[in-house]
Amino acid sequence: MHRRLFPRALAVLALVATAATAGAPTATAEAPTPAQTRLHATIDAILADSRLAGAQAGVVVVDTTTGQTLYDRNGDRRLIPASNTKLLTSTAAMELLGPGHRFTTDVTGDGVRRAGLLSGNLYLRGGGDPTMLAEDYDRLAAEVAAAGVRVVTGNLVADDTRYDRTRLGPDWTWDDESYYYAAQVSALTVAPDTDYDAGTVIVHAAPAGQAGTRPKITMTPANGWLRIDNRAETVATGETTISFEREHGGNTIVVTGQIAVGQAEESDWMTVWEPTGYAADIFRSALHRHGVRVLGRTVLGQATPDDAKLVARHDSMPLADLMVPFLKLSNNGHAEVLTKELGRVLSGSGTWAAGLTAIGEYVGDSGMDTGTLRQRDGSGLSRRNMIPPAQFVALLSAVRAEPWFDTWYAALPVAGNPERFVGGTLRSRMRGTAAADNVHAKTGSLTGASSLSGYATDADGHVLAFSVVLNNYLPSSVKGLEDQIAIALASYTEKGTTTARLAVPTAPDSPRVPEGLECSWVKPAVC
Repeated sequence: MHRRLFPRALAVLALVATAATAGAPTATAEAPTPAQTRLHATIDAILADSRLAGAQAGVVVVDTTTGQTLYDRNGDRRLIPASNTKLLTSTAAMELLGPGHRFTTDVTGDGVRRAGLLSGNLYLRGGGDPTMLAEDYDRLAAEVAAAGVRVVTGNLVADDTRYDRTRLGPDWTWDDESYYYAAQVSALTVAPDTDYDAGTVIVHAAPAGQAGTRPKITMTPANGWLRIDNRAETVATGETTISFEREHGGNTIVVTGQIAVGQAEESDWMTVWEPTGYAADIFRSALHRHGVRVLGRTVLGQATPDDAKLVARHDSMPLADLMVPFLKLSNNGHAEVLTKELGRVLSGSGTWAAGLTAIGEYVGDSGMDTGTLRQRDGSGLSRRNMIPPAQFVALLSAVRAEPWFDTWYAALPVAGNPERFVGGTLRSRMRGTAAADNVHAKTGSLTGASSLSGYATDADGHVLAFSVVLNNYLPSSVKGLEDQIAIALASYTEKGTTTARLAVPTAPDSPRVPEGLECSWVKPAVC
């Protein structure tokens, strides 16, 4: 297990110690400056909003240049962080796996090869790559053909044994199971596009040419692993009400509702039951296209023999590049794969328990007080995750000293930047304010839980680490309040002597997100 240097960890703890104080807002041990007093009053006014009546709010702000705590309300209160949990997972992965870490998917054979005939099994071994596309499996099949293999007398074996067979995270709710943000985790899987939502398929419904007939249903990628039960209808006119749902325990996707003639197609991302079989189906079809016949059946979950000979190989992008789709789009599947990969690499066990142990050791050595928090998964989908805002700020302050920090910082969503892989889940928020193209932060939402933690550069050029975690509110969204706080931080300056309270900044409205869905999960991501 990689260990941190404790003297540095203690220094980090000293830097952010004042962020762990509970109760009313405080600045530092010293008397607050007039500017800090104004900032206190501003954030207090934001948190007094009626949308937070009866709710819990934790907010901590630390100036990483001076180590001063500029604001602390309920900094030690354990709150549900939602996708801010990914801050722990991503930083641990960058340090313990390294920015250059890659996932390898390979094809091997365990029999004798002679004159185009492989007398044995062909093994497709997954290395956990969450970015494998159908075209990557096609390239692997092309390599198999180029190696001279034309007939395989044995089986196609899909080896997903790098990780355990626990597919769904602890505490995930049953009604999320068919939606792409709760995809099953396997070491061998397929993503339908370059958002890299592994273990999902995109289902499309296009209207037929005339009313009274079934819409045309297609899938990306095309496959034989899932079945469509088309109960939808094409109508002459009217509102589109197409809905997709995968039945529990299987791969039948039921399509219901209506779509009018001439309307644009409707699409949605749906999870797959047993991603290993999905990957094997895609690969077997690719082999067929390239003239490679497998005479045996497809076998799932069997380990590759040690003496199997390499036939083809695919390496993923490095982890440094994967951080972009992971953090910009808040990809839950990436977080869970990285958690299991950490367990596999560091302790030989590709399980959630082993991975979370590794994450806990890293963040603990980096300055977080792990005795004050609980992490149950890599992504934040579990409602049993509990992390105080002060501990997020401790981590955010500490990782600024890491050699990989600039890469990781750039992968965080950037407020108000319209480019999807720059602004990410913040691209529609805080536009036209001091926070735009300034605040780099991780978003998070579950029903009744919202968070924003990251960095704001203030008007004096100081980098402020902040965490806003809001729980138990009743309105559909409190994102605007998070944005107001971030804008206030980006506008903060120690210059001037007036003690008047700053005007509460106005945050542009973010697009409304359906009740119960994390904003970053909605396709396309909107907040």
